[in-house]
Amino acid sequence: MADNAITDVPGVLVGGHERVGDGWATGTTVVLVPESATGAVDQRGGAPGTRETNLLEPENLVQRVNAVCLSGGSAYGLAAADGVMRWLAERDLGFRVGVKPHEVVPIVPAAVLFDLPRSDWGNRPDQSFGYAACAAAGSGPVPEGSVGAGAGAQVGSLKGGIGTASEVVDGFTVGALAVVNASGEAVPYDTGLPFAADHEMDGEFGVRWPNRPAERPKTLATDLNTTIGVVAVDAALSKAECRRLAVAAQDGLARSVRPAHTMFDGDTVFALATGARELPEASGPIGEMSRAGALDALCSAAARVFARSMVRGLLTATAAAGIPAYRDLWPEAFARRS
Repeated sequence: MADNAITDVPGVLVGGHERVGDGWATGTTVVLVPESATGAVDQRGGAPGTRETNLLEPENLVQRVNAVCLSGGSAYGLAAADGVMRWLAERDLGFRVGVKPHEVVPIVPAAVLFDLPRSDWGNRPDQSFGYAACAAAGSGPVPEGSVGAGAGAQVGSLKGGIGTASEVVDGFTVGALAVVNASGEAVPYDTGLPFAADHEMDGEFGVRWPNRPAERPKTLATDLNTTIGVVAVDAALSKAECRRLAVAAQDGLARSVRPAHTMFDGDTVFALATGARELPEASGPIGEMSRAGALDALCSAAARVFARSMVRGLLTATAAAGIPAYRDLWPEAFARRS
C-alpha cells in the first residue's frame, strides 16, 4: 500500500477538478489508464445516470477502455466525459478505427451523482471539467474528501466525499476509489462508529472512534443520490471476470451505508484490469479451480478496499452547502491517537 490509493495499481492515474463557493459545489474526477485496461461495470439501484455502460457488456466488441469519468451534476454532468474524450484524442489514445495515429475513438464510460441542490441552478460540470481533471491526473497520493466529483456529495445526513484505498493480495494490487453520495446513512448516530469501520487496515483512518451519541443533523434530505466509483487491479482479466470484480465491490458499498442500492440511488461501480500480471492457468479438472480461486481472492479484496474507500470518503469530507461533516459532529475523533 505505497499510497493506499487506487493509483497503487501501476498504470492508473487520477485527476480531479471542482468548483466550490459562489454558488458552486460540484466537480469531476477522472480515472485514467493511458495504456488502456479491460473494463466492466455493475449498476444497482433505481436511478442511474451513465454513459457507455452497454459497451462494457462481455459480449460486445470493445474490450478495453481509456478512462472512467465520475462527475457531479446529475445527467447534465455526463457532458464532462466529452472533455475527457477531447484530452485523450489530442494524444491519439483510443479505440483505433483507421490507419492514421489520430484516427481513434477514446472509450470513456461515465457515471454521475445527484448533487444539483448543492449549487445554484445551472452551475454544473461541463466538458471543461473533464478536460481539466485529465490535465491534473497523476500517480501517487490521491486527494480525498470534498474534492472532484465529491465536492457536492452527501451521504445520508452528512457531507460525503471521495475516498480511496488499496490492498495487495497474492502479489496482485487491488485499489478502489469511491465517491460517497448515498441515500442511506454511513454512520449510526447512537455510537458515531461508521458501519464499515471494522475494515480498517494498519490504523489508516487515523481517528479515535467517539462511541457516543450525536443528534442527527436537520439536513435538507434528498431522495436522489448515487454512489459511484472504480475498482482496479493489475491482473489480466476477461471482461466477464472484470465484471465479477465490480459486483464484489458493490458488496463493499453495501457494508458501508444502510440502506444501499435503493430506488433513489443509481449505485454504479466500474472495474479496470490493466493486465500486467496473469492469473494462474487451469490445468485439468482440479486445476480449473486455480484461476477461479485467484479471481475469488481478488473479488474479496475488491469488497474490502471499496468499503475502506467509503469510510475514508466520509471521514475526509468537509462541510459545504449547509451540510455538516462527520468531523463536525464528532470532532474528538480526530484528536491525535496515542
